[in-house]
Amino acid sequence: MGIKERQERDREAVSRSILDAARELFVSEGYQNVSIRKIAERIEYSPAAIYGYFPCKDDIFFALAEEGFRLLGDPHASSAEELQALEPLDRLREIFWHVYEFGLEHPQYFSLMFIDRDVPRISREYERFAFVRDMKANLVARIQSCIDAKALPATVDASAACRMLTMGVLGVSAMRLSDRLGPPAHVDLLARDVLNALLAGLQSGVPLQATEAPCTGEERQLQANVSSSGVVS
Repeated sequence: MGIKERQERDREAVSRSILDAARELFVSEGYQNVSIRKIAERIEYSPAAIYGYFPCKDDIFFALAEEGFRLLGDPHASSAEELQALEPLDRLREIFWHVYEFGLEHPQYFSLMFIDRDVPRISREYERFAFVRDMKANLVARIQSCIDAKALPATVDASAACRMLTMGVLGVSAMRLSDRLGPPAHVDLLARDVLNALLAGLQSGVPLQATEAPCTGEERQLQANVSSSGVVS
């Protein structure tokens, strides 16, 4: 291994240490209560050394949020293959079940991304989080595929349905994470009930009140691109 490669490996290792320490501190003490100095003390570095990797505390959060959203949107390859073999509505059910499981498998990321009110908004990093918009468009396109396959009524607003399903499973995840719903096995059954009830409501044609603003031309094109790319079938 050359000097350059070794230096890069060492730099990545330090960056990882900073992110791991910051994630634990943000969750245990709250984002607002953690300083760069406190992160530096956790890994026995100077604050100046931390600034050599991340210009400010917000940048550390954005790096963690990016990791979290990529974990949320990246199921295992075997799962992706299994999804493609399912009927559209069953595929949709499994996709949103994965959203629920994210909170169980990655509770610290979940807390930072969806619970802590003091973290910066990712909208400040528009280009960096463009892939999150792609993820949402993918979910909306999959719901639209259920509508096109007549598994859901034509009256369903795909964007509004996406938001409702997401809020439903994230809500149960948040309550489980706060240990307010009893034994984990019971909560898993409750999460299944919530997801099945939401899908059954959509199938029944129940009107959705909290419809979102109409998609922009760019968003419609993005959804069309996702649908035609083979990701949705």
